[in-house]
Amino acid sequence: MINRQEILDFSREFGIRANITEKDYVLYWILAGIANHPELGHNWVFKGGTCLKKCYFETYRFSEDLDFTLIKKNHVNRNFLQSTFNNIADWVNEMSGMEIPKNLIRFDIFKNPRGIISAQGRISYRGPLQPHEPLPRIKLDLTVDEVLVLPPVKRQVHHPYTDKHTEDVFVQCYCFDELLAEKIRALSERLRPRDLYDVVHIYRHTEDMKPNRSNVLHILQNKCEFKKIPMPTIDILEHKPEFEELESEWENMLAHQLPLLPAFAQFWQELPLVFEWLYQAVEKAVPIIAPFGDIALDETWQPPHIAQMWNMPVPLEIIRFAAANRLCINLKYNDSHRLIEPYSLRKMRDGNLLLFAVKHNTGELRSYRVDRIQGVEITKTIYAPRYAVELTTGGAVSVPSITRKSKSTTMPKRRKIRTSRSTRPYFGPRYVIECPICGKKFTRKTNNTKLNPHKGKFGYPCSGRSGFLVDVK
Repeated sequence: MINRQEILDFSREFGIRANITEKDYVLYWILAGIANHPELGHNWVFKGGTCLKKCYFETYRFSEDLDFTLIKKNHVNRNFLQSTFNNIADWVNEMSGMEIPKNLIRFDIFKNPRGIISAQGRISYRGPLQPHEPLPRIKLDLTVDEVLVLPPVKRQVHHPYTDKHTEDVFVQCYCFDELLAEKIRALSERLRPRDLYDVVHIYRHTEDMKPNRSNVLHILQNKCEFKKIPMPTIDILEHKPEFEELESEWENMLAHQLPLLPAFAQFWQELPLVFEWLYQAVEKAVPIIAPFGDIALDETWQPPHIAQMWNMPVPLEIIRFAAANRLCINLKYNDSHRLIEPYSLRKMRDGNLLLFAVKHNTGELRSYRVDRIQGVEITKTIYAPRYAVELTTGGAVSVPSITRKSKSTTMPKRRKIRTSRSTRPYFGPRYVIECPICGKKFTRKTNNTKLNPHKGKFGYPCSGRSGFLVDVK
């Protein structure tokens, strides 16, 4: 099992709370246990937001549950599930060293609204953060009455952490066309914020993942017919009783899964484009690639789609998240700030990385040496892409190693630069960091969880050196 510091380092890179990063780590090992089980590996089909996150898009919202469609109905049995996951707990402990207490594995069998037997599981774990009681849990939703229109596919489970299993883990899951159709069906049926976010996010990546529109439409028709609901339209969604709660629950259901939650209006206003593409075959215009000029680039290197620890002065995954969500960044470079639209990451022949971006206020295309960037802050300023957004491409892309002169594997310290507060503009959010020992909170412009020496609430020195993100204002 990885140590606590690695979780904290990835938490900084991803821009989310450490407990969410830890859960992302634990999800991999539970998926690996399911994939390697002789009964479950071929008979459980992975689906939902976590499937999108772990098997298709890494620059995506963090998800917390595991959803499966079960091919074998007799697997919905409490004794079978309890015994099976006791074995998986042993396997995970042997492979990773992580503890899943068997006495805290719970499965409830019930009838869903259609009168069909389903199951819901709760799996507690003691991960790298070593939390106090009660232990955090992962939920499993298991159903047997979902219609599978296309055959499942095997997809590799992404795991950026250093204790990756010796062999790549592949899990049986919904194909991409079926995932998109299922998400549109779920949005129509229950109208939840995460389904709206997922549908629009997937639509933005249709150039990368290339879903077959006819397939998606055919699958959606089958799923709606099976559920006895009409084919979704904007008008139908707007008149559903759940619509009033859609916006009000936007922050409650999504804020903790993202470095910064985009505005609800941004996603709702883009949803009609999804239905135009689906029903009217209105294809999106293919954006042009940003011109790189005469810069000596390494043409063999391509920007990765997978999340990773970059070991750079600033967290690059936050930049990639902003690009995926069409949000501008307040970039600090050469001791000054500028509001930019991120588009592409390229590697120069000398090994340095360049970020290509457009100045939001002037439309000028600029490049920035990544190792010279002094700070990044996501803003809620939306941009309409002028070029292809290449920071979040789809597909399996290997990431060439980036050679650094420093021997240290930790994040380098930022150089302190004196600037005038009166002349330095600020566009982004403010992050509230809480010390886990004394509970003291600190407000910062950057999502940096490292704590300086400080006094606790009662005036005594506190030993806390690393906090966690509790709020973004």
